[in-house]
Amino acid sequence: MKPWLLPSGIQHGIPFLIQGDWSPEQALAVVELLDDLREMIWARYQIQLQELLREQRCSQLTSESKNINETDPPF
Repeated sequence: MKPWLLPSGIQHGIPFLIQGDWSPEQALAVVELLDDLREMIWARYQIQLQELLREQRCSQLTSESKNINETDPPF
C-alpha cells in the first residue's frame, strides 16, 4: 500500500479514516468546517506563521543551494 502524501509530510502516527458512505453534503460540511478553522488560525497567528514559513523555506533553499555545481550552465 502506497503511503498517503499529506501537506504536512507526516507519514506515521494514528491513521484517520473517513467514512466511505458520507453524502456530498456531509463531505462539504467538513470541508467548510476545516476552511473556517484554517481562517481562524491564520487570523490569530498570521505573523508567527509567516515568520516560521520563511525560516523553513530559507533553510531549505540554503541546503539545496549547497548541492549546486557553480560550473554548470544556469539552464
